[in-house]
Amino acid sequence: MEDKRGEYTLSLVNREMLQINGVNNVVSYDEAEILIQTVLGVLVVKGEGLHITNLNLEDGKLAVEGYINKLEYQEDKGAKLRDKSKGIFSKLIR
Repeated sequence: MEDKRGEYTLSLVNREMLQINGVNNVVSYDEAEILIQTVLGVLVVKGEGLHITNLNLEDGKLAVEGYINKLEYQEDKGAKLRDKSKGIFSKLIR
């Protein structure tokens, strides 16, 4: 069975060049923070002097230059709540 999400790769070189495959959208960006919707969830990139040097949403590719301080994946809180509510509901049905 083929994975519908596509391939996801992340490459960081010397904390100055970030390349990502598997990008669906760039939610927001400025010189200090970029929010990226990837096939595996939302990725937050924080740093200084961040610039998007290449963005091709058709191919799902993104390149960022600047000094990168932090890479963080945000949890999908909606999915967690849905899973939790399913658990509670299934317990009530038993």
